[in-house]
Amino acid sequence: MAKTSPPTGKDGQTPELPNKVFITGANGFIGRKLYDRYKGLGCEVAGMDLHSDESRNVVPGDLTEPDTWQDYARGCDLFINTAAVVSLAADWDDYTRVSLAGVRNALDVAIRGGAQRFVHFSSIAAMGYDYPPGADERAPVVIGEHYRYGVAKGASEHAVLAAHAAGEIDCTIIRPGDVYGPGSRPWLLEPLKMAKAGQLILPDGGKGIHTPVYIDDLVDGTVLAAGLPAGSGRIFILWGDEPITCREFFSNHWAWAGRKGAPPSLPLAAALKLTTSLWWLNKKLKRNNEVTPDTMLMLSRKGGYTMTNARKHLGFEPRVNLEEGLKRSEAWLRDIGELA
Repeated sequence: MAKTSPPTGKDGQTPELPNKVFITGANGFIGRKLYDRYKGLGCEVAGMDLHSDESRNVVPGDLTEPDTWQDYARGCDLFINTAAVVSLAADWDDYTRVSLAGVRNALDVAIRGGAQRFVHFSSIAAMGYDYPPGADERAPVVIGEHYRYGVAKGASEHAVLAAHAAGEIDCTIIRPGDVYGPGSRPWLLEPLKMAKAGQLILPDGGKGIHTPVYIDDLVDGTVLAAGLPAGSGRIFILWGDEPITCREFFSNHWAWAGRKGAPPSLPLAAALKLTTSLWWLNKKLKRNNEVTPDTMLMLSRKGGYTMTNARKHLGFEPRVNLEEGLKRSEAWLRDIGELA
């Protein structure tokens, strides 16, 4: 792998690079990209995921059973936790075991292994779906019985911030926007599959706001946050700073699927009622499907977010605009045979 240069903030910020990085969820979309980036920067990189990859020094394991993989994290300077339940259709028990107790397990492994910095991947979903447009990291996290993925992400942040406040380990939290680009399952492959089946339905005319961030920009922002002193103890929202309506964004998938116009729509109340029924049916039939009421809520967001925090402390600026990112995404979909 050719060696690359580290990202530089707009004010000349240059992150310190770790000697060794350990990444949970290292075979996932974000984890794999982070692995490749740090490897290209000349760092020693290892990781854990549900399935091993010996060629990349990734061992099998999950957050709920740290004893099976914790020894591989020893000696890492930087520990990055991307592993989580990445679904809007999971049960509370899954979120509790993996996204809450599992995060504390990851913290313990990082501390015992001697890591100097723990970077935790949360999500803008932690802010819920009804935040005010232009919200920042100080906005309340969502609580309640609905939007379980967001509630779990907000709760996972509490565990990380508590460890930082107690002086157990230096921590940084990343809240990515809607991460897309080559390799993205939730924002490329899944909606394309639904568009092909004619099942891609948007609430309220698709006027909800989508907040995309291209994967390469997210990785650059993470390297800055992980390697700069200013990243310690802070939460950073990282996204492309280009809000777009869901109708506009998912019309790309609709067209890629060979369909004309835009995806169909239902009033939010009707969409919630329909997807609630489908969610329970899929659970009963043990089918994996992201057609859930929480998905409808996510697609009903009212605006984007401010990136004042990331710009001020990291010098972060997205480099891949939405037009270019979608071109690269379409090319990737063609390369893997998803598009004719």
